Amino acid sequence: MIANITGRVTDVKSDRVVITVGGVGLFVFLPELLRQTLRAGETISLHTYLAVREDSLTLYGFATAEEREYFVLLLGVNGVGPRLALATLSTLNPAAIRRAVVSEQPEMFTRVPGIGAKTAQRVLLHLQGRIETPGELEAIAGFADADTQVVEALVALGYSVVEAQSAVQSIPRDAPDDVEERIRLALQYFA
Repeated sequence: MIANITGRVTDVKSDRVVITVGGVGLFVFLPELLRQTLRAGETISLHTYLAVREDSLTLYGFATAEEREYFVLLLGVNGVGPRLALATLSTLNPAAIRRAVVSEQPEMFTRVPGIGAKTAQRVLLHLQGRIETPGELEAIAGFADADTQVVEALVALGYSVVEAQSAVQSIPRDAPDDVEERIRLALQYFA
């Protein structure tokens, strides 16, 4: 298996990038937020997962080992393949997935294109007990409602779920729990 790669981005496509490593160009599928930040010519290091199928070898890349770990966990869910697992990580970051699992909110997973209520419930049940939350349990449970409301407010304002999740991630950890204040801080991300 290919655990990680470091190479130069030579082309950014709508659903993948081409990374040249040792003179060989590799198609690598990435979460949307990561792919949007890449530009041709820059050097990047990725944690990777090689999906081996009967008729193809497909390489998926992630900015962190944690994202790759979540990708592999999502692949263990009945009905979730590599494309849907990647779509999940394009819509929800690992912290949002942890919050959804800890606070038992399967509706968070229904925000992912292609995941309905039944699959969301399967994802939640599969991830419970498999995701470590050392020392974060109380903090995640306390912020889940406020951050969920912030995401919903930003989506109502016309931002995509991916953009809203990024804005929520940019909120400082020491920010107050007040939803209105958190929305104001999240909007600063777009300024």
